[in-house]
Amino acid sequence: MLGRLSRVFVRVLVASLAMSALALTAFAQDDPDPNSPTPILISENGSTRALAVDGDSFGSTAVDISRTVSRAFEPGAKVVLFFTNVNLMKDEGATAFRVYARDSKGHVFRFPVLNIEKSEYARNLYALTTEMRDEVGYWDAPTPDGDLAIYITWRGLSSNTVRLGLGEVGGGVGEIPNAVPTPIGTTGAKLSVSSKASKSGQTNLASQDLVGYRWSGDRARFLEQATFGQTMALDTRIRRIGLRVWLSEQFSAPYPSALNPYPNQPLKTTNQGSDLTCNGAENAASVPVDPPDTPATCARDTYTMYQPQSWFFREAFYGDAQLRHRVSWSLAQIWVTSGVDVQQGRHMVEYHKILSKNAFGNYRNLMSEMTLNPAMGTYLDMASSTRINPNENYAREVMQLFSIGLFMLNQDGTLQRDGQGNPIPTYEQVGVDNLTKVLTGWNLCQLAGPSCPNIALGAQNYIDPMIITNTGNHNLTAKTLLSYPGAAGTSIAACAGCSTAAIQTYAAASMNSALDNIYNHPNVPPFVSKLLIQHLVTSDPTPAYVGRIASVFNANRTNPTQMKEVIKAILLDPEARGDTKSDPNFGKLREPVQLATNILRLFDIQSANRTLQSDGVIFQRGEFTGMGQIPFRSPTVFNFYPPDYVVPGLAILGPEFALMTTGTSIQRLNFVNLNVFNNASVAVALPVRPNGTSIDFSEMQAIAAFDTTCNYLVDELNRRMLHGTMSAAMRANILTAVLAVPSTDPLTRARQAMYLVATSSQYQVQR
Repeated sequence: MLGRLSRVFVRVLVASLAMSALALTAFAQDDPDPNSPTPILISENGSTRALAVDGDSFGSTAVDISRTVSRAFEPGAKVVLFFTNVNLMKDEGATAFRVYARDSKGHVFRFPVLNIEKSEYARNLYALTTEMRDEVGYWDAPTPDGDLAIYITWRGLSSNTVRLGLGEVGGGVGEIPNAVPTPIGTTGAKLSVSSKASKSGQTNLASQDLVGYRWSGDRARFLEQATFGQTMALDTRIRRIGLRVWLSEQFSAPYPSALNPYPNQPLKTTNQGSDLTCNGAENAASVPVDPPDTPATCARDTYTMYQPQSWFFREAFYGDAQLRHRVSWSLAQIWVTSGVDVQQGRHMVEYHKILSKNAFGNYRNLMSEMTLNPAMGTYLDMASSTRINPNENYAREVMQLFSIGLFMLNQDGTLQRDGQGNPIPTYEQVGVDNLTKVLTGWNLCQLAGPSCPNIALGAQNYIDPMIITNTGNHNLTAKTLLSYPGAAGTSIAACAGCSTAAIQTYAAASMNSALDNIYNHPNVPPFVSKLLIQHLVTSDPTPAYVGRIASVFNANRTNPTQMKEVIKAILLDPEARGDTKSDPNFGKLREPVQLATNILRLFDIQSANRTLQSDGVIFQRGEFTGMGQIPFRSPTVFNFYPPDYVVPGLAILGPEFALMTTGTSIQRLNFVNLNVFNNASVAVALPVRPNGTSIDFSEMQAIAAFDTTCNYLVDELNRRMLHGTMSAAMRANILTAVLAVPSTDPLTRARQAMYLVATSSQYQVQR
């Protein structure tokens, strides 16, 4: 009976996939077509060598580029390449494109794009000027040893690859496998590329036969960017209502989930003595005299990150307000505090409430509330900074890490440089010193009365914002704030002879002036925009992408829902959208938290015995710890990884790759292995792991049982996990490994296939 039901189920599944393309018109998919044209680099006639001319002389004399003769260029030379097959938006130009080159040693360079202009030679033809040096600076310059393999990218799409001589023509990388000439086909005003070349130059964007229906790849990619992982139910809903309607729903969705409220265990003193009896001795007002929990559970729930971590994962697994949770997680990696130092879970909960409250709010309000948050105040020492004993930690980090960065930026996130080519600092030590003076005197809200409603006897108040309890601790001297073009209010006068009440007013006004001064700095829009793009979409966004988002940020500076507009712009930008991204450098490594939630949500995560929801304690396992990222326990204020980390040997930013070491890469495999083959990443073990975790294999097992060739199984995993982008070589290898398992064991076949897809390099990178 089970076999018959399995066969019926798979027939229905396959039929539904086949019919879905016909049913497209029944769904309100009102979003723009994500399939952008793919750029085509022009080659010489009958050759895969780039059509290229000298950049210094281009434009000064009339050149018939169809008669250009191959030549080599020296390191540092300016070169003009030609391309076609793009539809540019207004003001979209050089910063939307990148040029990559690979030499015979396998080194990858990114050449700067200096200019793009329409070519007068033919319609729809563009001239791109580049310089043969690595703009990222990993390699000084390629070594002249013959041909380079070169291609351009635009909106995450890669052109065809052509050859370009460096030092000499020929040699070097040699012939490019599977490349075909892409010459200009006519000498008239209209540019044409042969159909064979055009087909070769473009990526097979849709893979429609495997995906099942139009744009499904884009929806899957969108869900990976905007949530903690797609589910089939969520994919079906977005297919019906479209991306914009779903975003609108998310911006007003209740948070946190009604069935998963924030943990609000009692606040206690920060005395971390070894004798945690939980008998109320240390905080009689907030701890029951006879608590039902054991001492171990009391310590776990109060003096560790167990409660907020468990809550965090349950919200990621089951919460409906996925976008707010995902953005809050991103902000938590910008505005970092850590349970390594902030040892009570309730303290971290109050910090996270500020992140989630402001995730779709105004960034200036986030700055104000986070500055006075007790967890942040103790973590970065502002709560102990006084006139006599000032501490610059928060003053420095609120500028360096949370708002403007170290160097002046253009609005597209690129560095401004002085006449000698050096980056221009945003502030000097004197700026840190002056801001430190502004931020002296604040401490936890410990006064009896209406100003501190959440104070409890014997407990430190981590709920109410910090206040100045002793006006003698605030610095009353004059301060100088940041000076930049267009800056207003760059100084704060002294408060000589002020009364106690006047000092309170003066201190609050000084803080507001200082935060306004930072917030209005021109660096804030590109700095924050780029960080959010990196966390949600791609590690190395083009300056054009950053610039578009920064303009939205800037246009909404006074908007109370500024961040809503910014997040919407990030997720709907043409560089983010598309069924596939053929640029090999596009995307981001799935950080450990995202890797875990993406896999587990896709296969119906439940408790170990499949009767309850998981309690979200997968972080307790050594495999998860070994991957280098435990929520709320960042090793430093610089987050789990730096935003400017360059992947060794490659000319691309890849912040999450800072977590990818020999050890952590093995632990990533172990984590997948534990979930797939043991079917319970965390077994039941009181009191630390109450419910455990498991995923559902029944659907994949049924497919494997029905189709003993396992083609349906691999294709279904391709659709769900890789949105139809699995390479032919990868598919063949996985199919071989799966077929090595006896057909009488469809469960192991399903597990084998899932494991191989989840641990593949194609899946490890969110693209």
